[in-house]
Amino acid sequence: MKKEELKTFLDEKVLQYNHPTFLDTDPIQIPHSFSLKEDIEISGFLTATIAWGNRKSIITNAKKMMTLLDDSPYDFIMNYEEDDLARFDEFKHRTFNGEDLKFFIKSLRNIYLNHGGLEAVFEKYIINDSLQPSITAFKKVFFEMPHPTRTTKHVSDPLKGSAAKRINMFLRWMVRDASTGVDFGIWKKISSSALSCPLDVHSGNVARKLGLLTRKQNDAKALKELDLNLKNLDPNDPSKYDFALFGLGVFEKF
Repeated sequence: MKKEELKTFLDEKVLQYNHPTFLDTDPIQIPHSFSLKEDIEISGFLTATIAWGNRKSIITNAKKMMTLLDDSPYDFIMNYEEDDLARFDEFKHRTFNGEDLKFFIKSLRNIYLNHGGLEAVFEKYIINDSLQPSITAFKKVFFEMPHPTRTTKHVSDPLKGSAAKRINMFLRWMVRDASTGVDFGIWKKISSSALSCPLDVHSGNVARKLGLLTRKQNDAKALKELDLNLKNLDPNDPSKYDFALFGLGVFEKF
């Protein structure tokens, strides 16, 4: 398939799947239940953190997290007392448990109190119009407080070879414009051109079939290759093709 044909094909799939009906089965519906900027980004970050495995289970457990946060995540994080954290003891999603969640809550408070919030941390460390260095820097900030060793595995690091699928998905949610009613576009200081496509087994397999990716592993090197090819199709908004690749893989079994 020639470049022009491929772009036309994928642009059509973006229009098909970058649509409010996408929310019905996707974890992004969780932050869509909030209107305050900080609630949207905190609920989005926590939801993206557990976004692996069965999507129904992800949505169910993300809703449980929000209930435990009194359906007001920013207010809870900024005003909780130590005794309030006991309610998270029994929480579990696959390998992410109550101990992990309690540290996430403590670290998020630290980020909002001492680093200007989530957007400020990611915006500060962009290099060469890429958010991948920001993800590495964010992990350092996130774990600057004393923390359980086990919890570090729940925040990926591109510098250590990870494609960081869940954080890249979260960043897409926050940065891409809200014109279609799917992503939020609430982070105004970061350009969509700096985003990377969330790379997982579905998007990776479709990308290989379309000639957008040759590397077999879904890792940081593969993401760099995919980013280059997607920016060749749309340098201003390469991550929009996540909708096309994911939709083709999950819904169409391409």
